[in-house]
Amino acid sequence: MLKHRYIDRICIAAALAAAVLTVLFMCGEKFGITRASADPGYVDRLFDSQRVHTVDIQVENWEEFLEQAEAEAYVPCTVVIDQETFRQVGIRAKGNNSLRLTSEYGLSRYSLKLEFDHYVDGGNYYGLDKFSLDASFQDNSYMKTSLTYDMMEFMGVPAPLCSYVWVTVNGEDWGLFLAIEEPEHAFAKRNFGSRYGDLYKPDYRSLNEENADLALKYIDDDPESYDNIFRNAKFDVSKADQERLIRALKALETGDGLEEAVNVDEILRYFTVQVFVMNWDSYIGYTGHNYFLYEEDGQISILPWDYNLAFGTYALGMTNPLEDPEILINYPIYTPAEGSVMKNRPLYHNLMKQDEYFVRYQKYFDQLISGYFESGHFQTWMEQTFRMIAPYVEKDPTAFCSYEDYCLAVDTLKQVCELRAESVRLQLDGEIPATLSGQEEYPEKKVDVSSIRLEDLGDFGDLRKRE
Repeated sequence: MLKHRYIDRICIAAALAAAVLTVLFMCGEKFGITRASADPGYVDRLFDSQRVHTVDIQVENWEEFLEQAEAEAYVPCTVVIDQETFRQVGIRAKGNNSLRLTSEYGLSRYSLKLEFDHYVDGGNYYGLDKFSLDASFQDNSYMKTSLTYDMMEFMGVPAPLCSYVWVTVNGEDWGLFLAIEEPEHAFAKRNFGSRYGDLYKPDYRSLNEENADLALKYIDDDPESYDNIFRNAKFDVSKADQERLIRALKALETGDGLEEAVNVDEILRYFTVQVFVMNWDSYIGYTGHNYFLYEEDGQISILPWDYNLAFGTYALGMTNPLEDPEILINYPIYTPAEGSVMKNRPLYHNLMKQDEYFVRYQKYFDQLISGYFESGHFQTWMEQTFRMIAPYVEKDPTAFCSYEDYCLAVDTLKQVCELRAESVRLQLDGEIPATLSGQEEYPEKKVDVSSIRLEDLGDFGDLRKRE
């Protein structure tokens, strides 16, 4: 039997504490407390993809901001998201060729970055530190990026969240944009937990350099040899972090301890979608960039980014651009680039040399085609997205194309995907060669795509019309 002069008080206090904890557990979100297992608050707010959201950007001198957009310098602004106000948010224009060409064509519809913690330490939107507003440059359908991320999600690949937003500037209509979760702290925590690893966005200084590190090739044990990676770290990186990543690249090169150094299964699922969407402004293309590299406990994986030039529409910077839809839509899934490129992309090439991984890759392609396309999932997504955003595209004052061109692009994207899915299915079944050499030997074995004009997805001619 318990004996203590204060036992009654202790029991009452314990009961009250338990009651308080129960209330907090059940109603914690009302007090700003998020359960460890719950999604962060921004997921069901801005990134509820079932509706078009509103974002009003309030900038003191918008015209001056546009004039200096190419400098990509942050300025402070107030952002009103779905009627909620957030002050002292950093905003800047973003992009590479899209930024430059938008300016050259005399247009002002720039993609933008909004950073909540740029001026305010710890600033955030329900846990989100940064998101971008994608302008759909060279994407008359407004759907190439959001569709690809939906495919990545279907295949279980960690991908940025996205949703459509109607943007106003100082209360004036600016247009329909795609809000995209930027892969930084919030993204890493949402996908990998509070004890997440390191995140990088490798990129080249110049395409004329070898860029072996950008290709994820092992060079040596010196961190300075991997400038394109470590210069673009999203978080502070220690020497130990650098050494772990280099060891993983070495394992990828030699094959020793490959499973411990490379998240093989996730990477195969990533490449399944990447190859399907025919995106050559990417790791498996000439540029070798536009991806995020994630490392945790010595194991690396690759994450998706930037798809406005996917679905066979990449031609920027190429000496002899490949533009024939018959070749592109039937492009072989086992050799998704020329040999000179593939041999310099070990994260794809070295995995495909392993019979076990190659068979698994085939199975994931079957899963994508049967589960996403042949099941009707794709058709439903296209129809629902078209109905949701069409009224906004029709009234978009800064659109890169007309409403008629938008409708044509949506129809073209639907046909491209369905024909691509048909070609991939026939490649898996052995009726169409799935390698470049096989297609050279049997050029007549292709899906007929004579009705397709890839330019209808978005071309420079549309930009000239808007000048």
